[in-house]
Amino acid sequence: MTRALLLLVAAALATAASAAAFTPTNTLAPRQWYLQDDHAFDAWASPPTNLAPVKVAIVDSGIDCSLPDFAGRLLAEKSFVGGNPCVDTEGHGTFVAGEIAADLGTTGIIGMAYTAQLLIAKVVNSADEIPLVAEAAAIRWAVDNGARVINLSLGGLRDVANPERDTYSALEASAVAYAYSKGAVLVAAVGNGDEAPSQPWPYASYPAALPHVIGVSALTRTGNVPDFSNRDPIFNDLSAPGVSIFSTFPAALTALRVGCPDQGYSDCGTEDYRNAEGTSFAAPQVSAAAAMLFATDPQLTNSQVGFILERTADDVNAASGCPRCGLLRDPLSGWGRLDVAKAIEALAGPLPPPDAYETNDDAGTQAHTVWGKTDTLKATIDYWDDPVDVYRVALQQKEKLRTQLDAPGSSGSIGLEVWLPPTIHVDKPASQKFLAASSTARHLAYVAPKKGWYYVEVRADSPGFAAYTLTLKKTAGPPATPPR
Repeated sequence: MTRALLLLVAAALATAASAAAFTPTNTLAPRQWYLQDDHAFDAWASPPTNLAPVKVAIVDSGIDCSLPDFAGRLLAEKSFVGGNPCVDTEGHGTFVAGEIAADLGTTGIIGMAYTAQLLIAKVVNSADEIPLVAEAAAIRWAVDNGARVINLSLGGLRDVANPERDTYSALEASAVAYAYSKGAVLVAAVGNGDEAPSQPWPYASYPAALPHVIGVSALTRTGNVPDFSNRDPIFNDLSAPGVSIFSTFPAALTALRVGCPDQGYSDCGTEDYRNAEGTSFAAPQVSAAAAMLFATDPQLTNSQVGFILERTADDVNAASGCPRCGLLRDPLSGWGRLDVAKAIEALAGPLPPPDAYETNDDAGTQAHTVWGKTDTLKATIDYWDDPVDVYRVALQQKEKLRTQLDAPGSSGSIGLEVWLPPTIHVDKPASQKFLAASSTARHLAYVAPKKGWYYVEVRADSPGFAAYTLTLKKTAGPPATPPR
């Protein structure tokens, strides 16, 4: 099983520029129309000088390390498929890197996170495939080397209606969960319909369709969501410009177009990258925005960054140019259009509470283990991004477990459930025989019929976000000892 890079071809359109942002001095910046639509620099009257260094990993086809746009931006490069990570025969990774981190200067283009330090992971092999083992290893390498943001402009088909076509990978999911548990923000393209049986395709690709990954769809210059951009009511989180994107391109490939003036840039590249389009090129803008949030406030957690980016997005609807997009969150555009300025400005207000227990999304080792007779846990739950939290409790036979959930101001229905040993996964059809108790009243009492590990699940049953306090109290029965 493999993954694919996500790009298409489009024609150029016109757009109006914003006068609010500081004006980059890079000579080719005027061709980056998406900077204005993203309000990339509107939060600053002049280039900020106090940004903290942020490591951003690009898991892709490698990069042309020789391009002057990346001078001082490259921290480490590694290939997981053999060959030189500084040789990019596809051009895809070099293109993505330019959107994120091309340096502020007097020539070339500018990246939206132009102070970012890049970790380059090459995962496209000589057959133009992305082996899942390479992708998973690259994600782990990136976070082990300090990546706070990981860009994944790649994907594999998700097909809920046809499991035989679905490309879910436990290996990929484990790597993503590992990275998130270490504090990284993961951003992925939701996928293009040309890689699906039909378009528009109703499901986001993997890894965008995995928990805790920010899935990004594409927008046109008129504000519409193009047919090629995959839809998804749950895993499509944000949208960003994804047509007529201009960026860096390997010099060895642009040299094939003798006489093309902008060597090292995509308009001199191969046909697929001139006026390039695809969700692959929308995702890096969100990755760059995440990096700028971390650079502005290094104390932010990954869950806070994701929440801020999504909840400060500009709604995409009929009035803004997308006649098929509904008001507020919708399957085409998610929470809406990326707005970097609003995200930065949100740092001045109350921040969403962090969740210290992620990724506790299932039973087994993923669950957070609770020790002692009584424990109080403060966490968050989100129907779209984090719908399930699971806690593991050791109970003796006949020991009573009382649970109390308090979520003042929550905007959705929350369920509580207790699962018997030997539950392996919660909420799976094969696991239902292990469901011991369930409640939507936010409190529950249960007497253990046998000694073992029990699982308490907090589940978002309807759209909404909640910061909650879960109190677990064990009473009666013999003293608790961990089951063997």
